[in-house]
Amino acid sequence: MYVSEWENGKRTLSDRYAGILRKLLGVTDAELRGAVSAPVAASVDGYDELLSRIDAAGSVSGSMVQAFNEQTELLRTMDRQRGAAGLVDQMTGHLAALEDALNFAVLPSARRPVALALAGASTLAAWQAIDSGAVERAWRHYELAKRAARDAEAPMYLAHAMAEQAYVLCEAGRPALGVDLVRDARRTIGQSGSARLRAWLHAAEAEMCAYAGMPDDSRRALDAALATIPAGSEDRDPDMLSIFLNGTHLARWQGNVLAMLGDSDAVTSLYGALECMDPSFVRARAGLHTDLAHAHLTRAEYDDAHTHLRQARLLAGRTGSVRQRRRVDMLSARL
Repeated sequence: MYVSEWENGKRTLSDRYAGILRKLLGVTDAELRGAVSAPVAASVDGYDELLSRIDAAGSVSGSMVQAFNEQTELLRTMDRQRGAAGLVDQMTGHLAALEDALNFAVLPSARRPVALALAGASTLAAWQAIDSGAVERAWRHYELAKRAARDAEAPMYLAHAMAEQAYVLCEAGRPALGVDLVRDARRTIGQSGSARLRAWLHAAEAEMCAYAGMPDDSRRALDAALATIPAGSEDRDPDMLSIFLNGTHLARWQGNVLAMLGDSDAVTSLYGALECMDPSFVRARAGLHTDLAHAHLTRAEYDDAHTHLRQARLLAGRTGSVRQRRRVDMLSARL
């Protein structure tokens, strides 16, 4: 009854229920209420307020930037384990604080570290938005991340934001355009980026090519990723903490791409990744079970596919992943 009255304008949505619905639906307050923020009223001439904010931004210290980055890392860990839907308010506030600090920082020495922190936080927020099904919000966050990366003079962060933005295009049904964007991202860094990031970009290109119906290009990109990934179990890129990639992660990614290409070898790669996967990557584990279901369907092994789809649905429900639930529903329709 309340939902009906909210939708028909017969009842005002209170802050109490708005807070519950934001966490349940994974939307921002503006998206929930359909409202546009009103401009903040300025003083008569505005200079005192402006100078106050410039002074505050200029005093942002290295320790405060570190605190911003630690908050991003905490949100990243919570997202990995619990999903994005319940983090909308925290992520929105975090981005607003970073963007405000950047907007009023004057000198490059003050702007660059804040811009770098904003670039990393914005790509995380964008991926969370994709996972929640909020594609327009995701697109805007990626645009913010790219602007921040340019301000920080950080081509690796720019390339990463561009390549992840290709997933928005893919989800919207334009994978060929996504291929072009990922390739532009690779050209942005050339051979100057870290080996782990370059391997990540090759793997993203392989996935985009598979979605776009370009199997030969997809396999070439996979081979390039496998040839580039650094050896060892370390998965964090010290030059760019947004990247998690090692041989195990890449094996899962390879299995996903091979499954889309209809290759029976996908199962071997995926089970190998499942055995080694960090259990804290709950949403990634949901994706892995979905990939295994896809691979088993390709081999007409329907009982195994059903088993993995059931596990994927359970994990996607735990994290509130709209993107993974959509994949599960599409594969379930083929059983």
